[in-house]
Parts: sequence; C-alpha cells; structure tokens
Amino acid sequence: MSFRTSVIAALIGCAFGCDRAPASPCAPLTHRDIPYIVCTFDAAADDIRLFLNADDGDPYAHFEPLAETVEEGGERLVFAMNAGMYLPDRRPVGLFVEDSETRAPLNLADGDSNFTLKPNGVFWTGGSQAGVIESEAYATGDLQPSFATQSGPMLVIDGALHPAFNADGPSRFRRNGVGVMSDGRTVHFVISEIPVNFHTFASLFRDRLDTPNALYFDGRISRIYAPNLTRLERGLAMGPIVGVVEPREN
Repeated sequence: MSFRTSVIAALIGCAFGCDRAPASPCAPLTHRDIPYIVCTFDAAADDIRLFLNADDGDPYAHFEPLAETVEEGGERLVFAMNAGMYLPDRRPVGLFVEDSETRAPLNLADGDSNFTLKPNGVFWTGGSQAGVIESEAYATGDLQPSFATQSGPMLVIDGALHPAFNADGPSRFRRNGVGVMSDGRTVHFVISEIPVNFHTFASLFRDRLDTPNALYFDGRISRIYAPNLTRLERGLAMGPIVGVVEPREN
C-alpha cells in the first residue's frame, strides 16, 4: 500500500467513527533516497491553526513557549513547524491571517528572493476545508479564511512542478512545506531530514503525496515539533508557526 493510499484509507475509516485523523500523524517517508517526515491531518476533523505572537505581543519564536501557552489553555499541541518567511523582527513577509483577522497584508512585490520566485502562494484553512492557492489568485478571489500564511515559491501548481526548478539544481538545504490533496481537506506538512533541492522536494508532493498544489515554507531554519516522534527541534527564532491542537486529556 502506498503512503497516500494508506492515508486515504485512514481518513475514510474516520468518516465512520473516528473523531480525528490518525493518532500518530507524523511518520518517516523516503523519496528518491531522501528521508522526510510527513505529518498528515484532516482539515474537517483536526484543529489546524497559525500562530505568531504570544499574549505579551512578542512572537513565540520557539516551539516551547507555544506548547506551554496551548497547555495553559487546556489543550495540547500535537504538531508544529515554521510556516512562512519573515523579516528580522519576525513579522511575516506576506499575508498572515489568524483567527479570521488579517495581521499582515498580501505581498505581490517582485524581487530576487525565494519568496518572490513567482508564482508564490498562500496556505489557508477555514471551516472544514484547506488549500494552497497562488497569491495572484488569492488577491482576485473571495476567500475568507480563518487562518492563512503566504510564502514562496509554489512547489506544485495544478499538478506541475514550478517551472523554475531544475532537477540538477545545486542549491540544497533542509526544507519544509505544505500540500493539500484534491479533496480540499487532507493536508500534508513535510520536512526533509537532510538537504535537498527544490525539484526533488517538490516531486515528493506531486509524485508521492498526490497534492495538486503545494507551497514552500522555508529552508535552513526549517524544523518540526512532533511529540509522537519525540521530536522537539530547536534553532533560530521563528516567525509564523503552524500547529495542530487537540483537547488535553485529563
């Protein structure tokens, strides 16, 4: 059974009695001899949120303070990773929506960074749906998400790899990103365990995870919080963070 087939089977099973996606959402996966961690959630059953600032107005910056805040609220952080590029003060470079409030505007500027390697895009969630959409399409559409973060470049665009990617590209970093399957609810968060180029990273989303649209979050600073794998990675201070929260067991 392929990785995506097993995920789909688990989600179908949940439609007949599960309260949420698989109990162990993160698992290792190897693609083209590159090891990854893939964390899969169901936007219709899992509480996927974006986080930036703590109650004192300063960015969380690291997983530990975020997990502590979630715990104090009677919930548990079951997964987190960095979720988009940010400025030196950790403000998002592009769009950031949290609890239906736009905290940073959409950024359609041109430039020579990864973020501006067009097309770039937006990962969003709202209601029981999730998606990855090109930034220009977001600007002209009428989406009103509960949470959204902009980053770039897009990895997969309507089933095709970003046209700027080269299979022999020499730029290799540890990278992370997100893809959403065509059902509009199955979300795959991915991080590489070793450095990888854009082309190989994007091919994982297209060829193994079957996501018609996928978005790059970042490289070098990429890291993950995955308690089911006993992973709490530390490093440079982060800006936007995506996390999945569930009620804490008493």
